[in-house]
Amino acid sequence: MPELPEVETIAKGVDARVRGQRIERVWTSGKPQTFKSSEAEIVETLRGARIERVRRVGKTIVMDLARRGNKAAQFLVHLGMTGRLLVSQPEVELPPHTHAVLSLGDGRELRFVDPRRFGRLSVVTEAGGYTGPGAEPTTISAEEFSKLFKGRRLAIKAALLNQSILHGVGNIYADESLFRAGIRPRKQAGRLTGAELARLHSALQQVLAHAIEMGGSSVSDYVDADGVRGFFQLEHKVYGRAGEDCLDCGSALKKIVVGGRTTIYCPKCQR
Repeated sequence: MPELPEVETIAKGVDARVRGQRIERVWTSGKPQTFKSSEAEIVETLRGARIERVRRVGKTIVMDLARRGNKAAQFLVHLGMTGRLLVSQPEVELPPHTHAVLSLGDGRELRFVDPRRFGRLSVVTEAGGYTGPGAEPTTISAEEFSKLFKGRRLAIKAALLNQSILHGVGNIYADESLFRAGIRPRKQAGRLTGAELARLHSALQQVLAHAIEMGGSSVSDYVDADGVRGFFQLEHKVYGRAGEDCLDCGSALKKIVVGGRTTIYCPKCQR
């Protein structure tokens, strides 16, 4: 599933290509599990609206819209496991498993493609809009970050993945950040020391920033708005490397399950 850096990369790419465009027509596939809002509501909200901005909130792409009569709305795109948001010329063949097409004023199309249909499309018209379930990891202060885990009994890896605590972090960046902070993934979140939490805060923000710079990690179906793969997978120190040598100390990396998720760590570097 695309995580924060991948969603950020897609949102920025789409924003650069479609900001200011008016949505002339909307086509939807009729596959019910794709649509969190009804298709009729999505079409009614999007058609004729102007795209003010495309941004990321947690793992969700948020398209801010200006509608007739100065009414604001948002189009939310959650990519799920295999979702892609592509900007294409209309003559480019429509990919299989396309579930929504937004025809823009300049003739181009914004297409949502999702083979496995775990992605979700919805609209928000209420005041205040979508804010996400948890804290934003790229901007949270070290002090506020530490407060998130106070008294929590769950493992720190599971806490990082809990979107109601910290939204946007997934398996890849939790493993990579814990390795760089030297913290075992099964350590109880509420028992981490101030120094450990400070290291984790710094490691997480550095990993996320670097991954965004490199266009995210392409380990499955992820591509950006132009269909281009990311490169941060070349920088992975633990994720996907179970049984291989640690790049820092040479020990064999171990695989365990934490909170139902496969987790890779170094038994020597992480304590």
